[in-house]
Amino acid sequence: MIIAERLRGGEDPWDFMEDLPSVDELVVFTLRAENIAANGGARPNAARHYRVLRQIALDYPQLTTAVWRLLGEANTHRRWDATVRADAS
Repeated sequence: MIIAERLRGGEDPWDFMEDLPSVDELVVFTLRAENIAANGGARPNAARHYRVLRQIALDYPQLTTAVWRLLGEANTHRRWDATVRADAS
């Protein structure tokens, strides 16, 4: 779905493929979305975003690396990154 959306937007796949989230990152974002939905759909602030992702890492140890990568500053250039989207709002 992410690839199709970007292709419809006219982007060249060679320019964005390395910026796409990994499968583990997609799973983390799905779990995060479920948590947001369970909380009435309220967008989390930075502190709650951190707590939710940290709890995901505790509940699913195999996703810990992906969680910490998503919490880091290194991926803020990615358009799908929740940190970028939260700051842009």
